[in-house]
Amino acid sequence: MTMHTRIARTLVATAVVTAVATATIGAQAAPRQAATLDRTKQPVAPASPTTRIPTWTKAKLANGAELIVSVKRDLPLVSFTIAVVGGALNFESDAKLGVAGFAAQMMTEGTTTKSADALSDAQQMLGTSINVGIGAESGTIGFTALKDRFDAALALAADMMLNSTYPADALERIRGRTLVGLQQARDQPNTIAANVFSKVNYGDAHPYGRVVTEATIKAITREDVAGFAREYFKPGRAVITVVGDVDPARVRASIEKAFAAWAAGGERPSFSYPQPPARKARAIYLVDKPAAAQSVFQLGHIGPDRYTPDYYALQVMNTLLGQLFQSRLNANIREQKGYSYGVSSSYAYGRGPGAFRAGGGIMTAKTDSALIEFMKELRGVQGAIPFTDDELTQGKDALVQSLPETFASVGGVRGAISGVYVQGLGDAYYQEYAAKVRAVTKDDLVRVAKKYIDIDNLNIIIVGDRATIEEPLSKTGIAPVIRLDVDGRPVITP
Repeated sequence: MTMHTRIARTLVATAVVTAVATATIGAQAAPRQAATLDRTKQPVAPASPTTRIPTWTKAKLANGAELIVSVKRDLPLVSFTIAVVGGALNFESDAKLGVAGFAAQMMTEGTTTKSADALSDAQQMLGTSINVGIGAESGTIGFTALKDRFDAALALAADMMLNSTYPADALERIRGRTLVGLQQARDQPNTIAANVFSKVNYGDAHPYGRVVTEATIKAITREDVAGFAREYFKPGRAVITVVGDVDPARVRASIEKAFAAWAAGGERPSFSYPQPPARKARAIYLVDKPAAAQSVFQLGHIGPDRYTPDYYALQVMNTLLGQLFQSRLNANIREQKGYSYGVSSSYAYGRGPGAFRAGGGIMTAKTDSALIEFMKELRGVQGAIPFTDDELTQGKDALVQSLPETFASVGGVRGAISGVYVQGLGDAYYQEYAAKVRAVTKDDLVRVAKKYIDIDNLNIIIVGDRATIEEPLSKTGIAPVIRLDVDGRPVITP
């Protein structure tokens, strides 16, 4: 057979296969082609996802730690965390701000039996990562692992928490990295705005106004770090949550064994913070950032704590004001005006009086115009621009329909349940959540907007190019302009 003959036969075979495939595909596709789309009718929206609130058991370990176990058997995974009630605000001293973060970072730097490299290798072999973090009002150590590797990962986490050595050389490495970060942050408009916002609203005397500085970082010793960790991770203030393919009795036995050396002790903090400063008359606090391409806004004031009875109405109102992509703030300032890549609003909801704030990055040339629009939208939710029925439904749906995603994974379930007990929200929090959100009315939205957005005493922090934006801001007549430096101190004009 010649080469030409082989090529000819190949082409014929290819043509036959293609024809058969085309005919088959055409036959399969025919029914779909017969259907037509009626564009005069609005498509029917799919049913809302069903929320299945997980169940769990509660127990108390011998050392006093609280244990919560929720069984979820769809995958052979287990998510584990020890959450500590109280955080840096409750256990750090003013002179050693930053020690909590150092303690969390250094728990990965070696134990009495394993070097930092050995700890890292052990986690990789188990297919997990043990994460430690200490925030403002709580801290955690936890991991997610395959079911058959849970006990080994648990033993590793216990070793890190109970037997860390906090080596001096690791402290200096972390200290150096932190100092570089602080120095860089002094040139970052977003960080500057956040720090100045805290200073203006809370002052230096309130824990919510404290800011880590180079001086406090330099003052921390290895003994400070080890002592903080030793006193912080106490079972008396711990909530242990386990979610996954487990048996509650067996998982309790595993935890009791792994943490047998974790001695009883520790009390939960009272969260009795000092009274915050009285609100000041509305003002624009301007921090100069020469030649900045955009101005960073943070405007707000001290708000409610997490336990306000208006929590659900506030959640719906703020969802519509500044949380959804098509929220009032973002739809106006980003979508309609094009002044920003994105703006938002939030309530901090701390154990103490967390802050309400709104803001984002604004193109420099539109700083004054954007501020006018911010004020317009804040007044709008107080009744100047009435909420519609569609908005009310959208705000409620955004909150309620997020619950199925929250409970979709072992980590999501673990975080949700742990949060309930760390924040003291009550056993029935998630069972009642949807009904309480659904009960919010349009009148509630206006009422809480008037109560919790104090336009007359708004602190407006703007970090930007003073030479370009100061005069236009003054001409808006919204508030007097007060110049501050990057540390929130008044700038003395010569």
